[in-house]
Amino acid sequence: MAKSNFLVGLIGEGIKASLSPALHEEEARCQGLTLRYRLIDLARDGSCVTAVLPLLTELSEDARAIGAVNTVVFREGKRKGFNTDCSGFATSFGQKLGDAARRRVVLLGAGGAGAAIAHAAMRLGVERLFIVDRDHERAETLARSVAGHYPDQLVASAGELASAVERADGLIHATPTGMAAHPGLAFDPSLLRPEMWVVEIVYFPLETELLRAARTRSCRTLDGGGMMVWQAVGAFEHFTGIRPDAARMEAHFLKMVSRESGTRSDS
Repeated sequence: MAKSNFLVGLIGEGIKASLSPALHEEEARCQGLTLRYRLIDLARDGSCVTAVLPLLTELSEDARAIGAVNTVVFREGKRKGFNTDCSGFATSFGQKLGDAARRRVVLLGAGGAGAAIAHAAMRLGVERLFIVDRDHERAETLARSVAGHYPDQLVASAGELASAVERADGLIHATPTGMAAHPGLAFDPSLLRPEMWVVEIVYFPLETELLRAARTRSCRTLDGGGMMVWQAVGAFEHFTGIRPDAARMEAHFLKMVSRESGTRSDS
């Protein structure tokens, strides 16, 4: 008999406002499953998490290549790590910007999400990817790592965003700036050109200052909602072994974002 009860947790710092618990629990309910999704907020609970990769018994192909996981499944005495950020970004981009030019692209942010997105960008056919980060050494390290997997494409770090963006077809923003807890802009939007596309990974709020600035400059844009939904779709399937209804999850996500935005506006 298939398992119908699941316990899932999210570990992170400052995650109390995460929409993941409600998103997964509602889809589970619609599937006739019982799924409890618990948050372990390091900022409040005072826990300490060491590097997780050495603690896992198995890695998916994506997680091994990226060197990072965002989903761990405990099953049959094993601990297998997955990375659904990569597939989540690729699916979202393909749906909304599949026809966009990808000759020269800039990725701003070389953290965990940036690593997954860099691999996704290569799989989407980006010919030249330039990675920029405040920590230039981190950008260089990520560029070298990604380049080793895609010998027919160029991946390099760039010291200055302005020069990297100058001839870029598009820019992917993968830093926390723009989140409700970190409002503002990560760079001067005057660097953007009308013929560029701009992708944001922040999903709350969906309409970040960067996206507003990009639209003002007539750039094509993509918010972080699609990546959030599609990485959740992948995670749900790993957790439960059941393929969720992606359209239903997206509709529920948009409803929650709208409700949360309204609540914040009224407060």
